Amino acid sequence: MYRSHNCGELNASHINTEVTLAGWVQKSRDKGFMNWVDLRDRYGITQLIFDEGRTEKTVFELAKTLGREFVIQVKGTVIEREAKNKNIATGEIEILVTELTILNAALTPPFTIEDETDGGEDIRMKYRYLDIRRNPVKNSLLFRHKVAMEVRKYLSDLDFCEVETPYLIKSTPEGARDFVVPSRMNEGQFYALPQSPQTFKQLLMVGGMDKYFQIVKCFRDEDLRADRQPEFTQIDCEMAFVEQEDILNVFEGLTRHLLKEIKGIEVDKFPRMTYEHAMKTYGNDKPDIRFGMEFGELNEFAKHKEFPVFNAAELVVAIAVPGGGNYTRKEIDALIEWVKRPQVGASGMVYAKCNEDGTFKSSVDKFYDQADLSNWAKATGAKAGDMIYVLSGPANKTRAQLSALRMELATRLGLRNAAEFAPLWVVDFPLLEFDEESGRYHAMHHPFTSPKPEDMHLLETDPGKVRANAYDMVLNGNEIGGGSIRIHDKATQQLMFKYLGFTEDEAKAQFGFLMDAFQFGAPPHGGLAFGLDRLVAILGGQETIRDFIAFPKNNSGRDVMIDAPSLIDETQLKELHIKLR
Repeated sequence: MYRSHNCGELNASHINTEVTLAGWVQKSRDKGFMNWVDLRDRYGITQLIFDEGRTEKTVFELAKTLGREFVIQVKGTVIEREAKNKNIATGEIEILVTELTILNAALTPPFTIEDETDGGEDIRMKYRYLDIRRNPVKNSLLFRHKVAMEVRKYLSDLDFCEVETPYLIKSTPEGARDFVVPSRMNEGQFYALPQSPQTFKQLLMVGGMDKYFQIVKCFRDEDLRADRQPEFTQIDCEMAFVEQEDILNVFEGLTRHLLKEIKGIEVDKFPRMTYEHAMKTYGNDKPDIRFGMEFGELNEFAKHKEFPVFNAAELVVAIAVPGGGNYTRKEIDALIEWVKRPQVGASGMVYAKCNEDGTFKSSVDKFYDQADLSNWAKATGAKAGDMIYVLSGPANKTRAQLSALRMELATRLGLRNAAEFAPLWVVDFPLLEFDEESGRYHAMHHPFTSPKPEDMHLLETDPGKVRANAYDMVLNGNEIGGGSIRIHDKATQQLMFKYLGFTEDEAKAQFGFLMDAFQFGAPPHGGLAFGLDRLVAILGGQETIRDFIAFPKNNSGRDVMIDAPSLIDETQLKELHIKLR
């Protein structure tokens, strides 16, 4: 056998035990007559000692040839360590080596295999298999495994059944571009990789599986950012004979379970907030409620004065920044430039300082008196020592701009504590959203989302006002999951397709299989999908998901380690009946 123990388990109770270990050389310290080697595996580090007076000469000399990341096997005796190391689990002992076998020599790594490495992100992505040896990445992958196991345990205990669904499916419009796969056996035709198992999990409910889940890879061909990858993992779930409340309770329970088991945190509050309230109060549909700075609308107090900028605006809205009254003019000017950046897009910003004596000093004192500014403070909840920042313009754009400012200020003020968790449900989303480019409505979630029955009459007269039986779970300003009650009858589904601009033939061509299934007794059903990558990153206290994925792509969607995507052989192209332009 290659090892009797791993490199993280030996302690003082094993002294005088003969052991066999195997692993990688972390580092060696050659003092001439004495050579110490740190041996590392997934479980930890054990110190080896080669003593000229006690170690056989050939073994002693061989130890001097060991380089970083050599793979070795040793046999020896556990002895008490003279200079103990309280920072590692094996710090009380070391191994007096009697036999040494080099299982594999190693080139010098292109970066140090240490917690604090000298390797940049690009080089570590190229040699990802080496990066995984480092504790931060290794521990992130182990953390992900722990979260996934707790998910499986929780859902299995509630009688959910894990069912795998196909990866080679039909291309359907779900919002993002599909990755397509040519079919050699069906000339000129293509599969798509699933953006989600949406239709299959609904068909499993038609099939009577009642409670389904799977931890599944999904694929979207879209531009990447820190929290996106072209292939990502969902905790995908569906339930039959349920209403919205049933689903919220089950997955609120899952979130509480994960926070307790993974982080040791009991969540007291799990608020529910309507989409309308979230947009009006926080400017986005995934509010971070770990801190305040809620929006205060100022139209009543800021318009119809002599200030033309506010008079021309659809919305005048503000936030109060706690302790912001001590900002210098230079800091305020820098913030104004920050909101004017193209990424935010504001044309400018007004500010009002709340002095300790109860008076106010603003950048628009020429147009507003102390009573006006006092009303601004009341609307935003500002107190003495705070600063009020005001944006104006088209309502939706201005709320988005102020939301970006709110999050930036919270980051600068240290209000986004990664060790604090504030989950909530956002409910009552619009069923449809109007796309200016195409000039028609699109499903805000997907075409299978059920409208609220009490809003059905609005589909003909005011489709933008129809609310969906849809819900998102938000954690610390991130949407970590979303779902809906589904349409389960053919007539309502056909109606939905009609309002989304599908002709009857288009709907039948793309979703005929689902419409047909509904005619054979589809139960009322609904579900939800969590983004596992993002959930794990948030629970792990990180902003980016990459370190929680074993082999991630870069921002161009490339795997630089295996150099993919790549060209394929002309013979393969001919077999697939494809000619490159």
